[in-house]
Amino acid sequence: MSMELLVSTVVLLGLLGVAVVSDLLRHRIPNMLVLLGLALGLVSQTYSGGVSGLSDSLLGMLICFAFFLPMYAFGGMAAGDVKLMAMVGSFLPVHYALWAAMFSLIAGGVCGFLIVLFRGQLLQTLGRYRLMLRAQSYLAPASDEVAGKPFPYSIAILIGTLNSVYWQLVAGGMGA
Repeated sequence: MSMELLVSTVVLLGLLGVAVVSDLLRHRIPNMLVLLGLALGLVSQTYSGGVSGLSDSLLGMLICFAFFLPMYAFGGMAAGDVKLMAMVGSFLPVHYALWAAMFSLIAGGVCGFLIVLFRGQLLQTLGRYRLMLRAQSYLAPASDEVAGKPFPYSIAILIGTLNSVYWQLVAGGMGA
């Protein structure tokens, strides 16, 4: 493992940590944090890989942004989460950016399920999904239903990114 990769990973995880704290406290991810992260990701990838690294960084940003944009477009995610995921992509080689996006989506689903479960609304939520399948249309959650309330998705992005970084640094590769 190269020193550049280690430093870049620590910086990425530090930025994600700040984003999680901000998301938990203010329900916002500051644009300046994302812009700083995008710049650092582009610079670190370019430094370690030259033009190829810059290309990887830009493609990683695009992949992560593209994975999360539909959720924002359909109202299932805030814009800050999409921008944060693009920032993550700027730090990672393309295939790890793809894995980070997929792991983050899985972590978001698990987090959402656990929130519904621990708040005692699993049967209510499953009932609404059953009705949606029957009606073949979307039924918005009731105002008292936790499934309709936002949660700090930056936590899921951190978990997904940690998973991808683990495979990149420790396990030595996944689909590389």
